Amino acid sequence: MKIDSIDRQLLEKLQQNADMPLADLAAEASLSQTSCWRRIQRLKEAGVITRNVALLDRSHANVSVTVFVAVRTSTHSQEWFDNFRATVEAISEVVEFYRMSGDVDYLLRVVVPDIAAYDKVYKRLIAGTQLLDVSSSFAMEELKYTTALPLTYVR
Repeated sequence: MKIDSIDRQLLEKLQQNADMPLADLAAEASLSQTSCWRRIQRLKEAGVITRNVALLDRSHANVSVTVFVAVRTSTHSQEWFDNFRATVEAISEVVEFYRMSGDVDYLLRVVVPDIAAYDKVYKRLIAGTQLLDVSSSFAMEELKYTTALPLTYVR
């Protein structure tokens, strides 16, 4: 799908506030409301916009501690991975999960209220899977956080 400058503008605005009234969004993009709505629907149908969500304040959800968990394993079978993935997906405190290149095999971002809560997550993680090494790093301060993706590379 070809993304033009108007689509980019709409995407920028929607990434900042998906609840922005259609009339305001259309006015900012110099479109009629109908044209604006059609463009947004086209972006959804093409899979550019995958969903609309509410972003919560972590302190109000009582999960203000962020832990980055680096996992190394000596087993790389599909069966092991399926079990590990199921274990991780069952832990709601894990909010991001990546397979990595380099020295670390997997990286998780975990949010919890405190270290004691993380210890419970850690115990669930290691109980569900055979792991070689688990290294946890606690974020001291959040310096930048955004869910908005850069649109400079969109074609």
